[in-house]
Amino acid sequence: MAEDEKAGGEGEGGSGEKAGGGETTPVERILNRWVGDAIHLFLSLLSVFILAAAAVAAYDTAVNEFPKLLVPADEYDVLQKIIQNILLIAIAAELGLLLLFHRTSSAIEVIIFVIARKIVTPDISALDLLLSVAALCGLLVARFYFLPGKPK
Repeated sequence: MAEDEKAGGEGEGGSGEKAGGGETTPVERILNRWVGDAIHLFLSLLSVFILAAAAVAAYDTAVNEFPKLLVPADEYDVLQKIIQNILLIAIAAELGLLLLFHRTSSAIEVIIFVIARKIVTPDISALDLLLSVAALCGLLVARFYFLPGKPK
């Protein structure tokens, strides 16, 4: 019995069985562990690549876009582009966190940043703006009142 507890733990019935099926075989346990580790490693590598791309985009925005604010021709358009780039970098960073930690709050924050980026686009219609603001409010309420833990 102690060996079953170490390998797979006890299910609801206390007999070492998992819900929905019989006892797992040693081969299944090994495959589950290896496949799970491989998936976690793959998601970690994807997260590193996304964060590296976000760092490159942040550098590119700081070096190429911010000096354009000093040109008196079209500061408003440049500022909109900078805000969109910053929100895209934030989306990439939150997506990296989501791939690493699989938290519900990270998923909601990614969606919040996507909606915020959509709101600042210059060619958004009034209906799209209204729906985006309503969705953003709903997500903020869900994040602060319905997710466990204290919001950051």
